[in-house]
Amino acid sequence: MKKPLKSFILVAKLSAFLIMFLFSNMYAQKQTLCKVVNPWKDDYTTLSDITKYRSWGTYNVHDPSCRKFGDYYYMYSTDAIWGDPHMLKLCAPIGNIQIRKSKDLVHWTFVGWAFSKIPNEAVKWVRDNANGEGATNVWAPFIMKVGTKYRLYYCVSAFGLNDSYIGLAESDSPEGPWIQKGGVVKTNQQSVMNAIDPTVIEDHENGKLWMIYGSYFGGIYCVQLDKSTGFTSVPNDKGHLVARRANYKMENMEAPEVIYQPELKKYFLFVSYGPLVTTYNIRVGKADHAEGPYTDFFGKSLTDTVNAYPILTAPYRFNHHKGWAGVAHCSVFTDENGNYYMAHQGRLSPQNMLMDLHVRRLFFTTQGWPSVSPERYAGEKLSNSIHREMLFGEWEIIRIHDSGARANLQAGQVSDSELLSSEVNHSFHINLTPSGNISLSMKGKWSYDNEQLTLELENEKISHLVVFNGHDWENETRTLLFTGIDENGCSVWGKRIK
Repeated sequence: MKKPLKSFILVAKLSAFLIMFLFSNMYAQKQTLCKVVNPWKDDYTTLSDITKYRSWGTYNVHDPSCRKFGDYYYMYSTDAIWGDPHMLKLCAPIGNIQIRKSKDLVHWTFVGWAFSKIPNEAVKWVRDNANGEGATNVWAPFIMKVGTKYRLYYCVSAFGLNDSYIGLAESDSPEGPWIQKGGVVKTNQQSVMNAIDPTVIEDHENGKLWMIYGSYFGGIYCVQLDKSTGFTSVPNDKGHLVARRANYKMENMEAPEVIYQPELKKYFLFVSYGPLVTTYNIRVGKADHAEGPYTDFFGKSLTDTVNAYPILTAPYRFNHHKGWAGVAHCSVFTDENGNYYMAHQGRLSPQNMLMDLHVRRLFFTTQGWPSVSPERYAGEKLSNSIHREMLFGEWEIIRIHDSGARANLQAGQVSDSELLSSEVNHSFHINLTPSGNISLSMKGKWSYDNEQLTLELENEKISHLVVFNGHDWENETRTLLFTGIDENGCSVWGKRIK
């Protein structure tokens, strides 16, 4: 009688364990796949009219700069607007920096324009050097706070020329009014560099300020600023080279952004490659000092590289969406808890003309490199713990590769005839089984240890993948996401869909 009783108890225990396992798996799926409507639509053609600017929110955002001041995140951006240019000129102070604010990085209020007009000194410098051309917009602002003053750096230029001007305005409030202080760096066609796209970083050890700026005209330069004034420490100094592509006269590099990561004790310099409406993509290098030298994923100097790695973003398309191009020119910032975010423009495919704000979570992998979320941030809270069983199921994966496209660039950008030629990174599907196998479109093994996901796909091993919860914009659900860098220095993105 004892043996049957023991067998019955063993079977009961096994059944209970199986039921608990299935329940926990179902619960994990329910927790990670939850229907949530997107905060906004990506196509804003019905709101593009200038009279509806108060409803723009995340729309018409180009070259953003974002920081948190008080209770709000403030976003400043180039005044690029989709729509009829003749109607725009009649209805608004076009060209004078857009300002937005948000408490949650999801819902944005359009505050207005920073300046009532393009500063006279900037207009005069550009047009005197460019035969009366240019100075019709204010580009690529950068915001920071020094003491009690808010400093807004900006640039005015002539398209396709390095007749350019980086100016400085100050205010007691992030919403203005702004007082023009004058030119910080000025360049013309006799200059090697180009005075556009400013970003400023403070040295964590000695408090020195460094401005990093530039474009494919000579590369990216770094110059020291006087902390008390915001101008260059040495008058008319234009600094030294910190990043340039080997074929810099043909292949674009621009839009620097630099941050300091205190845990890694490294400075990270983000730059953008390629034409802004199509294959625009983000690369990054790191250094021990704010002023450089910066090296890439393979230890190559950023002052002389054909292609620096890692590549963090590039045109992509998940299923159930038209896809995105122009996903570059970024701002990187933190919240009050030290979480990192990246903001950049995204151009809605296939026309690539609508400009939506993308805000993504940014993580630092155990390799010591930044990697960004495959999906835009939608206000989701990070889970305290992601358990292995929560990863079981079907995943949609994107490998972010360099397109390899070498467009016939005009002034470092793309000609009108090439607007629709963007190369997009497409997705594929894999299934992560409870046994640790990978099935569907690829075969292999997977493991999850110390909150790090490792994929062994055929002849390749991808490790150090960061797993976190997020929002699936294409399917309008909360789900699990992962991001990381493969051995070739390319981003690997994934989201669980079933």
